[in-house]
Amino acid sequence: MMLLGTQDRDFFPKDLNEKFQFVKSIGFECFEVDGRLLMERPEEILHAIETSGLTVSTACGGYRGWIGDFIEERRLNGIEDLKVIIRNLKLVGGTGVVVPAAWGMFTYRLPPMDSPRSREGDRKAVLDSLKQLDETAAECGIYIYLEPLNRYQDHMINTIEEAAAIIDQGKFRMVKITGDFYHMSIEEDDISRSLEQYKDYIGHIHIAENHRYQPGTGSIDFRRHMETLKRIGFDGAVVNEGRIRGGNPLKAYVESIEYMKQFM
Repeated sequence: MMLLGTQDRDFFPKDLNEKFQFVKSIGFECFEVDGRLLMERPEEILHAIETSGLTVSTACGGYRGWIGDFIEERRLNGIEDLKVIIRNLKLVGGTGVVVPAAWGMFTYRLPPMDSPRSREGDRKAVLDSLKQLDETAAECGIYIYLEPLNRYQDHMINTIEEAAAIIDQGKFRMVKITGDFYHMSIEEDDISRSLEQYKDYIGHIHIAENHRYQPGTGSIDFRRHMETLKRIGFDGAVVNEGRIRGGNPLKAYVESIEYMKQFM
């Protein structure tokens, strides 16, 4: 059964116990926690889980460098942090950590359009990072959810096909793909067709509209794509990470929960 989840929001309570109880009270079933928080306060997160009954599904962000970082020290720092996040995810009962190759580091679509590293170098860096993380993930039973980002936010892995090719080349045991509907709406010819074609690789889902705001306010056919997820047997977390549009953010967010629940 799919679980509807969320990342943190500015209007959520600051206290972890109150935050988790509030998130569950408005209709979410799981939480995607910030990686830094998980590294620094795992026991508090575990207590909030026990108090609220809310599940932590995944971790996202919060580490010091990208797995495809141009700067080697940052890449190695990121790997070190991600290993801690993976181990702490096991402690709190999560399934995996969301990891793009990079974000906001470089794109061929905007100036200067001349990467400081070759495509071969990009691939080598990502493969080496995933190889190291795959070992820790296998020890802990935690997945790495490799996330393709759109061409304007990263240059290394933009499509589900490209992410699957990385997994195949590395022969990784614990690397699957995050299918992000926002990025897919830019990069994939057809979101549902890509989900079906790469169903054995899909491990996690992020949702947001084509304009990056909350579901139900844009043009993505969530009914169709959620039916596709059911058809391919996906039973993981579907996490809302989009921005929120509306005069009352909480009201708008609750409406997006109700909108998505009809398709779950």
